[in-house]
Amino acid sequence: MDRGDILRMWLPLAAGLFAVCVAFLSGPGSRDTLRWIGFALALIGLAGVILARYTLGRSFSISPKAKGLVTRGIYSRIRNPIYVFSTILVAGIFLMIRNPYLWLILGALVCIQSIRARREARVLEAAFGEAYREYRKRTWF
Repeated sequence: MDRGDILRMWLPLAAGLFAVCVAFLSGPGSRDTLRWIGFALALIGLAGVILARYTLGRSFSISPKAKGLVTRGIYSRIRNPIYVFSTILVAGIFLMIRNPYLWLILGALVCIQSIRARREARVLEAAFGEAYREYRKRTWF
């Protein structure tokens, strides 16, 4: 394991687990079924984000760049797993916090992620052409 692995996977995992646990333990309301469902969703979302980020490795970037076409691991099934699992993570946290206005933020987040996914798709299609189009045919979102 190198320093990059620590920064790409272990540090975000520790920070994410801390945030999810704080939301679970400190959020308003009782620890009922809804809170446990939110906790489970948040953990699943966090695990998916970390796995996707780790799989991307050095191909990860904040702005759309065509560093490489990653089609292995979770990317063999989902084109944008970071967006999918971050939505699950945020939904889980919002279930634990129980503020109905937060769902508006989640709606905005989904819209922003859809726009970003389309921009990334254009960059990747321009760089990888037919290989990217074939990849899109066999994957979801």
